[in-house]
This record gives sequence, C-alpha cells and structure tokens, in this order.
Amino acid sequence: MTKIALAQVAGGGKRPAERLEAAGRMAADAAAAGASLICFPEQFVTGWSPKIPPGSGESLDGPLTVAFARIAQDNGIAVAGSIVEAGEGHLPKNTAVVLDGDGKLLATYAKIHLFSPEGEDRYYTAGDRIATFTVDKTKFGIAVCYDLRFPELFRIYAVAGVECMLVPAAWPCSRLSHWETLLPARALENRCYVAGINTAGRPGAPCCGGSLAADPDGAVIGRCGAGEEALTVEVDPAAVHDARSALPSLSDRRSDLYHSLLSKL
Repeated sequence: MTKIALAQVAGGGKRPAERLEAAGRMAADAAAAGASLICFPEQFVTGWSPKIPPGSGESLDGPLTVAFARIAQDNGIAVAGSIVEAGEGHLPKNTAVVLDGDGKLLATYAKIHLFSPEGEDRYYTAGDRIATFTVDKTKFGIAVCYDLRFPELFRIYAVAGVECMLVPAAWPCSRLSHWETLLPARALENRCYVAGINTAGRPGAPCCGGSLAADPDGAVIGRCGAGEEALTVEVDPAAVHDARSALPSLSDRRSDLYHSLLSKL
C-alpha cells in the first residue's frame, strides 16, 4: 500500500511565498500521517492563467523547483508541483515536476492538451511525451487538468503499466460536475487509481476544489470540499493488477485495427 496526499490549496496570484508556506505545512502533516507522496494543484504558487507573456517562466532547476525540492527534503516526502517552464526561444510549457524525498528530480510532464477555449494553446507550447515514476513501489503517471478530457492519453499510461494517475488542475466551478464524472471514469476504464487535485476556492474565485480519488472500480475513495485541505488516501498496486486480471479489457483491445478504422473515415 502506498499512501498519497491530495493537497487542495488556493492559487497564489500575488502571494507565492504564502502558497509555498502553506505547501510546506501540508507536506509536514502528510509526512506525519505516513504519506509517501503529496501532489499540489496546477500552477498553484502563481495561479494558473491561460494567457502569459512570451519569455515567461523558469528553468527546471529554477526557484520554484528548488522550493519544492526543499519541501521534499525537509519532510522526507515526494512532492509533485507545477511550474511555468521557460521555452528555449519558444513559448513556455505548463509543466508538472516531481521530486523524491531527497529533493531529486524524478519526472517532468508538460501538459499535452492545452485549453483552447481560453487560448492556452496560443500562449504555451504543448508537451509531446508522457511521464512515469515510481514511489514506494507504486508506478505513477501525470496528466494536467484539460488532459482529463482525453481518454487516449490515460489509455497509453495504462498500457505503460501505470497504477495511479495524478491529475493536478485548476478546474472551474462551472464545470465541476464534469470533473466529478471524468475522474472515476478514467479510473474505471483503465482499471487503475486516479487522483484529481484541484485548486481550492474562496469567495469570487473561479475554482472551488472538489479534489477526489477513485479506485480501479471507479469508486470514489476520498473527496475534498471547496476550501483548503489535504486528503490522504491509500493506493494498492495489487488491487490494480487484480482488477485488470478479473476484467481484462486492456488485453482485449484491438490496437491492430484502430488506426485502419480511422483511415476509413
């Protein structure tokens, strides 16, 4: 069993130092409760924005990643955070970073599906690869916010052997019902755990929390309210393998046929 913490915090805006202090407190509490990993929402330190000036962001060894590494080292817990990663002569990337309990970089994932309804695709560069990592013998994968609407990505992670998906997000209150439907659906169809970590709400904020985790049967095993809180849940890799054996939909796929079906449209 691997214990993970879903850290539902408010987006930072003009108060990044305050957000990092809150993250440190949550990490300390999660470690004391026996969690091996803590995940924070999408760009929670600065607050997510679809529109960002060219040249914005920082490198993977920049101040925010260093701050996440310090939180990990101070508490002996793996930390999944989020940054605006500066591009090399290009637009920045919306990137999740994962540090192990010693503060060493375990994985990075640049958001593949950018939120075109608000123009994120015009201000960011999309990622083009998945990211997996192992903590406490559980294999994790990462998707970010809008990625949740694309089951193809989650199926690729499942085929790669991922046992728990982390989905840091800045998901709006207006579409929270979609969030509550899609997270368990991605878990059920891929027979794995899925943990969605949303930005907490406050009066007038566009996000209103609702972080939740679902098991390989799509059952919700933990849920947050609207405000700041940390939810701790247990992930059992054996349950993933049992679920996939009992209902072998992954091995029954017709991957040899799918591309030819698309070509006939």
